[in-house]
Amino acid sequence: QVRLVESGGGSVQAGGSLRLSCTATVNILNINTMGWYRQAPGQQRDLVATITRRGVTNYADSVKDRFTISTDDAKNTVYLQMNSLKPEDTAVYYCNVPRGALFLVSRGAFSTYDYWGQGTQVTVSS
Repeated sequence: QVRLVESGGGSVQAGGSLRLSCTATVNILNINTMGWYRQAPGQQRDLVATITRRGVTNYADSVKDRFTISTDDAKNTVYLQMNSLKPEDTAVYYCNVPRGALFLVSRGAFSTYDYWGQGTQVTVSS
């Protein structure tokens, strides 16, 4: 069973930093894209950042130059370093492996599931 376990959320003042971690229960070398999303109260879940197996990154305009997504293959972990945090960054942050991104070695095929972590709360006060 594939699980994504997030950690690192918390409360911080504006201008502060946090680092989120998401550890997968599978070898992330078999995942071609991983990402972070966030959802504020009453809002839809929005893309924050993605990273491909080749290290190509993509960021929402609102977090460019402040957030950095990276991976540690040895730890099967994807990180989101968040600097210069703003109150509008307050949300529940979710780790994601999208449909078709995970190669299931035992089946010789890509998974058709969309995997999500349980979410971690980030609160930024002004």
